[in-house]
Amino acid sequence: MKTIVLGIGNPLLGDDGVGVHIAKKLKSRIQHPSVTVDEAYTGGMNLLDLIRGYDRAILIDTIYRYDQPVGTMSRYDINDLPTGHSSNPHDVTLKEAITLAKRLGDAQIPSQIVIYGIAVHEMSTEFSETLSLSLEKKLPSILQIILDEIQKENS
Repeated sequence: MKTIVLGIGNPLLGDDGVGVHIAKKLKSRIQHPSVTVDEAYTGGMNLLDLIRGYDRAILIDTIYRYDQPVGTMSRYDINDLPTGHSSNPHDVTLKEAITLAKRLGDAQIPSQIVIYGIAVHEMSTEFSETLSLSLEKKLPSILQIILDEIQKENS
């Protein structure tokens, strides 16, 4: 099964870049020829180009959840994602982009799309390439969960 793992976020805005930090760490740990690990600094329609041609996509991004401790992971199937709003008013959400692509007959969209949302409490307004200490401490367990997800179909 051809899989892409995408770490999504802005690595210059502290915890918002956790998906990118995870992707960078995964690159050295995954040697399977059918698994690609990449970073994405975009969302919505732009993500379609990155996931086209794969059977499965695993996306890792921050999710703002004040009711959960920082670093808590939530796993969503693309069909289970709550309706949300794109952070760019000129774009659509990933769920809307995928729905549109399928309606237009795009057969290259992965049949399985999993999103891991990693809870953070605030978006940094100051530039920082480092994660908060509370999130940094959670990285080993987050990495293991992602590695286990990848192994489900690629062992």
